[in-house]
Amino acid sequence: MARTLLVAPGQRGALPSIRDALELADEGAVISLAPGEYEEPLVIQRRKLIISAREPGTVTIGSPFPEQPTVSLVNAQVDLIGLTVRSSENSAVRINGGKVKISDCAAEAGFAAAVSVSGGANVELHNIKINGAQYGLVIEDSDGLVDRCEVTDIADDGIILRLGAQVTVRNTTVARCGFRGVYMYQAGNSGVERCDISQTGDAGIAVADQTSPKITACWVHDTQGNGITFGRGCGGLVDECRVENTASPGIFLAEGANPEIREPADSKGKPLVGAVESTRNHQDVETMDRLLGELDGMIGLAGVKDEVRALIDEIQVNEWRRGEGLSVGAASNHLVFAGAPGTGKTTVARIYGQLLQALGILPNGRFKEVSRRDLVGQYIGHTAEKAASVFDEARGGVLFIDEAYTLSRSTGGGSSDFGQEAIDTLVKLMEDHRDEVAVIVAGYTKEMLDFMDANPGLASRFAKTLEFENYSPEELVQISTRMAQGDDYLLGENLELALLEWFSQVERDQNFGNAREARKLLERMRKSQSSRLRLLGHRPTRDDLRTLSLDDLLAAISD
Repeated sequence: MARTLLVAPGQRGALPSIRDALELADEGAVISLAPGEYEEPLVIQRRKLIISAREPGTVTIGSPFPEQPTVSLVNAQVDLIGLTVRSSENSAVRINGGKVKISDCAAEAGFAAAVSVSGGANVELHNIKINGAQYGLVIEDSDGLVDRCEVTDIADDGIILRLGAQVTVRNTTVARCGFRGVYMYQAGNSGVERCDISQTGDAGIAVADQTSPKITACWVHDTQGNGITFGRGCGGLVDECRVENTASPGIFLAEGANPEIREPADSKGKPLVGAVESTRNHQDVETMDRLLGELDGMIGLAGVKDEVRALIDEIQVNEWRRGEGLSVGAASNHLVFAGAPGTGKTTVARIYGQLLQALGILPNGRFKEVSRRDLVGQYIGHTAEKAASVFDEARGGVLFIDEAYTLSRSTGGGSSDFGQEAIDTLVKLMEDHRDEVAVIVAGYTKEMLDFMDANPGLASRFAKTLEFENYSPEELVQISTRMAQGDDYLLGENLELALLEWFSQVERDQNFGNAREARKLLERMRKSQSSRLRLLGHRPTRDDLRTLSLDDLLAAISD
């Protein structure tokens, strides 16, 4: 197992410099940096490493040699976490090839791009703040994801995607740029999603030279030039974007440009876009304890409670490890809930989503419950649109798909392929937005096993399957008692014993509804009580009105 090397100048037992740690580091090692300023340029070639601040935001790396980048990564597989990297004349971080992930960092540069990527690299940039540089971020001939970043106070272009780049920029803020906010040329079908772009000296987003991007749900405003421009021969899509207070026209199409423009739906106020959506790493311990108490207070479900607690414990520990600069494997928040109806799956799903919010993993505890009819359309292409729309509504929270197996089951009307289209769409969205939504699919155990075979990548998207067992007769009596108390009723003498006998002998086939059966039985008992009290011949007392009797049960089960 790769080890962790601590760098802390002046501390006994620790290494004095990052260069010393690089010389000793094994493949895959973690280099953990104590708070401080490190004036040493780093050149890392063909290495696999993690370099992390022990306390995010307390480590600054600079270079006494202004003519070279502060951090150069050449065909390396490196994670940079929690660092501030500064350069006066060259790039703060230059990446040439390899696979690089930069998270929770800041970068500054004088007369170059703060972060420069080339050479066929694959990069992921999460929660990066670039403030002050000639160019903010330049990616060419490389693939990548730019997520929840801020690029501000840039002398020239904020973000440049060029010469074979294939990049998605999402949930990112670009502001106060001397020229353009985002400039794309020969960038294929790169994407700009849910970004806030403002206060640019020219266009907010400029598309040129054989580029056909997908620009979705962005807010482009307060620019000196047009909001969005497309050059000759450029295509793509502008969907649900707001363009406000820019030069006219807001979206400029040069002769020969042919993107599809979809007008935004009417909505009040500005859309929630840009890096402001990021709430990660803030943990609300008090809320977590309250929610876990609610989970413990549910009747039965001992195995499910243990599984949820284990998942939450692992997530919380991983967040602590990340804060200490330790390696953390990729994790999925998607779950499968298998079992009979009426066993608390929806309630547990709501609590799970709120727990993820309290942990800072999801921005909110929004809960979106859907079924087949909400996802499957009536004609070719309609299903993908519906599924994507539902998924977008659930962003930041939980998407709960009840009876998910019906998506892969033929309905006899020729729409089974549309169900498969919904599954295929969801599989892609779950991967592309795995940090934004927790998808929970629910249904009968056997049917859910068949559902998992509907798409080769489906099963791998889910972290775990939680099995919801049928409630025991004793637990159903407890549930009935709690439901009755919640509706201001009491169970009369010997009624609990009678309920226990009833639930012990009732047939438990696949259609048995568990807590739903208890609810339906109580409703029938209340109707029986109403008929009984009407025949008393006098106004019933308060106790009469509150008490359900053995006669009410016998009348209810005889119907």
